[in-house]
Order: sequence, then structure tokens, then C-alpha cells
Amino acid sequence: MDSVFPSSHLTTHVIPLQYKSHHNTLKCISVSEIGKELRDHDNLKQDMPTENPSERFADIDRWSTQSAVEAMFEAQLSAIAAIGHELATIAQAAEAASRHLMENGRLIYAGAGTSGRIAVQDGVELCPTFGWPTERVAYAIAGGNPALISSVELAEDDAEAAVRDLNAIALNKNDVVIGVAASGRTTYTVSAIKTANANGALTIGISNNRPSPLLEIARIGICAETGSEAIAGSTRMKAGTAQKAILNMFSTATMICCGRVYKGQMVDMVISNQKLRNRAVAMIARLADVEKSVAESALNSAEGNIKVGVLCAEGLDVDAAKQLLNRNHGILRDAVDDMNQGSAIRRDWT
Repeated sequence: MDSVFPSSHLTTHVIPLQYKSHHNTLKCISVSEIGKELRDHDNLKQDMPTENPSERFADIDRWSTQSAVEAMFEAQLSAIAAIGHELATIAQAAEAASRHLMENGRLIYAGAGTSGRIAVQDGVELCPTFGWPTERVAYAIAGGNPALISSVELAEDDAEAAVRDLNAIALNKNDVVIGVAASGRTTYTVSAIKTANANGALTIGISNNRPSPLLEIARIGICAETGSEAIAGSTRMKAGTAQKAILNMFSTATMICCGRVYKGQMVDMVISNQKLRNRAVAMIARLADVEKSVAESALNSAEGNIKVGVLCAEGLDVDAAKQLLNRNHGILRDAVDDMNQGSAIRRDWT
């Protein structure tokens, strides 16, 4: 009986970050070229562990339900463990992405099927959690929006669609394109990453198999080898779990690097309901070490901007708080340090 824990280690494939496109406009990627690369890769006949049946689970349909659930639980733990060797690469990807984003770049998620839906989930959460502008997140999903709630047949095999979708986004060198594919060879996703490379964007590939075209062409490659699934080929399970965890860490670390977290608090959070307003008040009270009534008043004066609210609760008026933040590129920690050095005039909220 084979172990639920994968025996192989993780791999990293990094292409130097100084890669630059020689063109300012979108280059047309040869679909036949992409197809040839994928066929050549198939000719190597490397097995894809995520597709291989596991002897351990051959009789899972005869097990008790509890035994099946316990085994799947162990498999989920192994999926998280499979990420361990890639933590340094995830950090590298976040730092590289933040440099692009601080130059007004965008996060663009590309994928198909389960991987595409997981990628979209990560991107959608950045706006309410970190106040990331909606216009600076985009998606290239095989089959388009309908594929988010149902299967779109053959969409993942359409290389031309990926080129069209990225043409519509109008890529530039400051953008960050994240391609996610369990197999690492999904035609649509590989085409999207090739197109992004050709236009100078930072590309990050996330896969669960190696070697694979996605890891070979992405400028930063992250591979958590999760191995066979309990249900052969059902990569929404272990592979999907690892992908979601990698994206959680990557995007959160990226937002930290972009100054959208202060003392473990999401200080760029969008306040969209009473629960979040209560959270914002508690956040300001904690960060500025003031009473909740003072925090409430500061948040009102700041018109719901938590960073401005913290500085107001610390004693600045709204205009001075905004100026201080602007001077420090919107990074609250730097603004507080600046204020504590005496460059801003405080007011008395009491």
C-alpha cells in the first residue's frame, strides 16, 4: 500500500527577472509553436502523478465512509506539506510582484477549470481585504465567466483564446501574470504565460507536476508535487488545496510588501458593512492605543479610511494625516515613524 505522502520533493524553476520584451506592443504568439512545445513535452512521456491512480485508494468505494474521509483528510495534510520546499520561492515571487505593483502594475490571474476558479477566488478577495483597486486585478480564464460556474468544453485547449484574452487586457511591463495549472501543461494557461513573457510582464507559474511547460516558461515557477489523488485525476482535491494555500501566501505576502498591512492588521480593508465598521473601530483603537469613542470619531473624520483614521487618532488632523501618508507612499508604518520623529503637528482629540 503506497503512502499518502508524496515521496518526491518540490522543484523551482526561475528565469532571470531582468528579462525584458523588445516590443512595447503585444506580440502575436504562434499557436502552432505552443502546440509543438506541448507535443514535444508529451513525446518525453513523463508521467503526470496527479493523473495516476493510487493503489492505496483502489478500493475506496468499498471502505466505510469514515475510513474514506480519514484517508482524504491525511491526503489534504500531505498537500500542505508538499509546499514546504517552495516557501523561499513564494517569498521571492511576492517581492518581485510587489516591485511591479508599486509601479502601478496589475495582478492578472490565468487558468482553466478548477485551477482557474481557485485563481479567481484569490484575486477577488484582495479588493475587500486589502483595498486593492478592482481595476488593478484582471482575469484570463478559459471559457470566460461562464466557466466559473460550469464546465466549458474544450476551452482549456484553446491557445488562441488566451492570446485574445490577454490582448484585451492590454498587458504592460509592470503587470504580474499568475498562471495556475495542476498538470502544468494546460494549453490555455501555457499560452497566456508565453504571451505575458513576450510583453515583458512578470510571470509566475503554479503547478503540481514536474517537469512541465508552465514551469519551464514562467519567470518564477512554483511546484508543489502533491502526487496521486484519492480519486484519480480529481485535482480539485490535493492539487487544489496546495494551489489555494500557495496563492493565499503569495498574495498576502505581496500585499504586505505593498504596505497594506500594519502590525498584523488589514489597514486598507474596505468597510462595506457594520461588522467591518466595528472591526475598523477596534483596529484604530488598538493601533493608536485610544478609547473606542476616540477611534470612532477618528474613523468618521477620515471618512472610513482606516490609515487616515489611525493617524487622526494619534493626534493629526485629516489633511495632515493624508499628506503624511502621501509623503510615505501610503505605508502606515513609515508614516507613523515619520510622525514620531516630529515632522507632523498633532491635535488633541480629548
